[in-house]
Amino acid sequence: MDFRWYVRAIRKSWWVVALCTLLGVGGAIGLNETATRLYASSVTFYVSTPTDAAGGNAYQANLYALARIATYTKLLKSQELAELVVEDAGLDIPATKVASEITPSSDAETVIFTATVIDTSPQRSLAIATSVAKEFGPLVDRLDNRRSSTGPSGATVALNVTSDPTLNPVPVSPRTSRNLMLGIGSGLVLGILLALLRALLDTSIRSLATLREVTGLPALGTLYYDASAKRTPILVGPAVRSVRAEAFRQLRTNLQFVDVDNPVHVLVVTSSLPNEGKSTTAANLAILYAETGRRVLLIEGDMRKGRVAEYLGLERAVGLSDVLAGNADVRDVLQTWNADGLTVLLGGSVPPNPSELLGSHNMAMLLGQLRGMFDVIVIDTPPLLPVTDAAVAATLADGVLLVVRQGRTSRTQVAASVRSLQAVDARILGAVLSMVRKRSDDTKAYGYYAEATKGPEEPPGPTTAVASSTLDGGRRSGAEPPVLVRSLLRRHRRQLG
Repeated sequence: MDFRWYVRAIRKSWWVVALCTLLGVGGAIGLNETATRLYASSVTFYVSTPTDAAGGNAYQANLYALARIATYTKLLKSQELAELVVEDAGLDIPATKVASEITPSSDAETVIFTATVIDTSPQRSLAIATSVAKEFGPLVDRLDNRRSSTGPSGATVALNVTSDPTLNPVPVSPRTSRNLMLGIGSGLVLGILLALLRALLDTSIRSLATLREVTGLPALGTLYYDASAKRTPILVGPAVRSVRAEAFRQLRTNLQFVDVDNPVHVLVVTSSLPNEGKSTTAANLAILYAETGRRVLLIEGDMRKGRVAEYLGLERAVGLSDVLAGNADVRDVLQTWNADGLTVLLGGSVPPNPSELLGSHNMAMLLGQLRGMFDVIVIDTPPLLPVTDAAVAATLADGVLLVVRQGRTSRTQVAASVRSLQAVDARILGAVLSMVRKRSDDTKAYGYYAEATKGPEEPPGPTTAVASSTLDGGRRSGAEPPVLVRSLLRRHRRQLG
């Protein structure tokens, strides 16, 4: 984990950091509003010792005064002083409470010390400090300055008030600014820690590198998330020029070059769990294959909860299940979609045994018949982990494409899906990462690409794709190469000449 990992983790969970920070601020504000206000009043004393009381030596007199300060600071919290203060100020609180509210402090190496009184009432705080200033001097005088032979007055120490009792009008508690900063800081730190912990505990697939590491398969592409895909999941109209459409075209091209020596005629598209985009991927791949002029068949192999009919706006009442059950002829249930000539075989009525139908001898015979009628056959199947339909269908196909949803499918689930396909000796062509949030630079790159590949001679509509597909063994050669290839060829010709 490098610095960029930490940045990505925090950016991914920015809302956690923001929420914790707001909670910290709210907690600090709540504390400031509900906490009891405390007010402080203070009085400062100066301690001196006559030189004649210290043998005429000023230095010794100063040392004696310093030594007495430690005693006086303890005497400030004495019960005797508290009782004197209660009586003088006419307070209706116990002397023990008064003693607890007096806090002595002294400056090192000085003969000055301060008594601070903290109370919930500013008036009572000042009254106690005033009484301390009045009663503490006489108390010290009675204890330390009894008449003796040390001098004319017999005084050994003098205690003077250097500043009259003063009240701080601003409450000393709660400290609103400090609490607010602590709330922001603690919330921010907690949010960052939770964001990092969330990233550490996140076992979902989030990158192509992780996808390759977990599956051990080629990562064939990235399918971008588009909010409009919920309304129009199929690439029609303006969507054929989108970043998402170009990602599907790139996937189509990559599938053709996975293994040029063993072209794929029948492709199974599946996923680990529902709602990962497998049906959308299968339908759009079939549409883009049909763009190239091939004879393409899209089979709705998900006879349980198939969505191809819904996406394409076709009637699903009769289809694959009826053909496999011998209730209909395949030529009677094939439906043509769009001007490119895409043919669709929908799932038909829901059977009680979809897995058995897909693995039946009739299914093998049907695929053999359809291979002679079409150049490319794309089969949309149910997810691998809930049911076995996809694994059964994979044994009859030339290859399997595994769709993995970014940020949702866990590594364990993807690994289990791969093992289930390997258990039936299916040929796994690779995996594709779906519903990936596109970055701004992806959009800019496509914008540049689209402008670079536009030309006045190009007709409007979907861009044509690869010239000679390995899926049909190169039998079709009239289609144009992908727009990206054409762009590179033009650039290469300019460099040559």
